[in-house]
Amino acid sequence: MNLDTIKKMIRNVPNFPKSGIQFKDITPVLANPEAFSFVIKTFADLVKKDQITAIAAPEARGFIFGSALALALKVKFVPIRKSGKLPAKTYHVEYQLEYGTDKLEIHQDALTKNDRVLIIDDLIATSGTIHACIELVQLSQAQVAAIATLITLKEFEDQQKFGKIPFHSLIEF
Repeated sequence: MNLDTIKKMIRNVPNFPKSGIQFKDITPVLANPEAFSFVIKTFADLVKKDQITAIAAPEARGFIFGSALALALKVKFVPIRKSGKLPAKTYHVEYQLEYGTDKLEIHQDALTKNDRVLIIDDLIATSGTIHACIELVQLSQAQVAAIATLITLKEFEDQQKFGKIPFHSLIEF
């Protein structure tokens, strides 16, 4: 198994969720235990040097990689949810999507000032979701130690800037 094989497994779905969007479907990777395991091991090897204590991920596909990687690294997993989905007190941030706006939330007690957080998602395009996640981690007074994604889209690379935060991407389209 290698990243070229993983890339070939990702299915392109034109005009989803709306006209003009080329959706990258990761479900074939998830359906293949060898491929999914390879992706999680690759992420684990990449982020070991970042000394993370927590992984935060936005719903829904970020949860898939974030929770599996948290188990592999034996660190806590913190879900970042859409508005109204978390039961306790939250911090919230509104952000731009490539096709609209949304709001994300994190429990106020999910992270501490001592946490070094990896933010992970399946795909980064315009970076709106990731920037909202960075803001939520910072509102929690934790440190963003790194950002990771399975897929980045080259057409948006000028928007995929995260300052001095290490950025790990496995596949580029």
